[in-house]
Order: sequence, then C-alpha cells, then structure tokens
Amino acid sequence: MQLIEINKARYRKHLNRVIAGCGIGLAVGSLAISQTLIALFPDESGSHFHWNLIGVAITSVGLAWLLNKYRTHSFMTEVVYVWELKKALNKITRKMAKLKAAGREGNADALLAIHYSYAGSRLLWLLDDNLITMDDLAIKQAELESVAAQYNVTLNVEDYDASILKQF
Repeated sequence: MQLIEINKARYRKHLNRVIAGCGIGLAVGSLAISQTLIALFPDESGSHFHWNLIGVAITSVGLAWLLNKYRTHSFMTEVVYVWELKKALNKITRKMAKLKAAGREGNADALLAIHYSYAGSRLLWLLDDNLITMDDLAIKQAELESVAAQYNVTLNVEDYDASILKQF
C-alpha cells in the first residue's frame, strides 16, 4: 500500500458524515427493528432485552454491509484509504518487537517496515491533528536512519510491500 497525500478537509468532512450516518442509522434502525419485534412478540414479564439486542445486531450487520458495498464510491475514497492504512500499520505494529530486533541486526526488510510504519503514522497523525506525539516520532525516525546508515541501507517508503512481514 503506497502512502499518498490526502485532502485533509475533504477527509474530515466525509469521515464526519460517515460517522454521523452510521450513528443515526444504528439508532433509527435498531429502534425500528426492536420495536417491531416487541410489537409482534410481546414479553409478559416486560423484559425486551433480547429484542433490543437483535435490533442492534441486525442494524449493525446492515450498516457493515452498506459500508462494504459503497467502499468503492468516490465519496468514500479518503475514508477507506485511511481505514486500509490503519489496518496495514496495525499489522506492522503487531510485529514491531521482532522488526526492531531484526532491524538492530541490519535486516533491510525490517528497517523498511519500521520506516513505512513511521511514515504512515506521521500521515495519519497529521490528518487527525495529533501533533503531540510528532516529536517522539521524529526521535524514533532519527534513530532508525542512524541504524540504516550504519548498515548502509537505503529506506524508501515506495519500496515497502506487506509481504515482507511474513518472515517476522
């Protein structure tokens, strides 16, 4: 997955609309389904927890289906890209201890994966205005570049491929 520049204003606007739509859809859908089930199958004890739970579950599945169906729509381009980037970074994060150990030994693939993780994190944090941790990221990036220079490894984000994680 290549890192690309995202229009921050468009991304935030579309993400907020997707979140609001999902929230409203979940509230309306689950209430409509659960109230319909309660009307059709009333419980004499007055407990309708299971109907409410079924309403939430059905609506959640429906929203997931809709999001998946429209993930290729132009409105969702930036939102889906960020979701996919977060998924890719999460895969790296789960293997970060092994990657750092291999990187200290000069493994070029490990260093490249860590470099991609730092560059992707920087992109996400800028999109989300999470500037507090940028100084820590800059320090880690400098340490990574020092190790890469020590082993004469050139790091280029475009060279990253998720398949290199399989060896760790």
